[in-house]
Amino acid sequence: MTPHEAVRIAEAKGLDVVEVSPTANPPVCRIMDYGKYKFMEAKREHAARAKQKNIVVKEVKFRPRTDDHDFDFKVKHILRFLEEGDKVKVVVMFRGREVVHRDIGYRIIEDVLARIGEKCIVEKPAGIDGRDMHAIIIPRPVEQVKKPKPPAKSPTPQAEAPAEAEGAKAAGSI
Repeated sequence: MTPHEAVRIAEAKGLDVVEVSPTANPPVCRIMDYGKYKFMEAKREHAARAKQKNIVVKEVKFRPRTDDHDFDFKVKHILRFLEEGDKVKVVVMFRGREVVHRDIGYRIIEDVLARIGEKCIVEKPAGIDGRDMHAIIIPRPVEQVKKPKPPAKSPTPQAEAPAEAEGAKAAGSI
């Protein structure tokens, strides 16, 4: 169909000629309501954006002299963030001459990872950036988390013994 015929038919129906694929040879056009087309495209894009998961990076800061209770408290926060599906940036901040003792920072990050266990994957291992040492961890996908299997329930001999004793008493009393 020639472009002039398409325009004539579109005007007769009160529609528009819309170029759908300009890179094709020859270019592909459709006769449609352009306003409705734009509305549907915007609606599709909005739905796609709503389905996207926004990844949030939570930051938990430690110091070389962080006390045990504070350490445990911050590890609980890290576990909660991982369960919510967020990335966590573990930061050890050094002040003054503390930066000389990088081994303390590495030890803190190793302790955090040891306490979290199998619930995370280390995306970026511990590294120094200025006066801070940081590592980024992400939650392990749900199907990869090792859950302890419940023990198989088998009848125990202790549970059967009282039942047999009651049966014997009942038979003997008749």
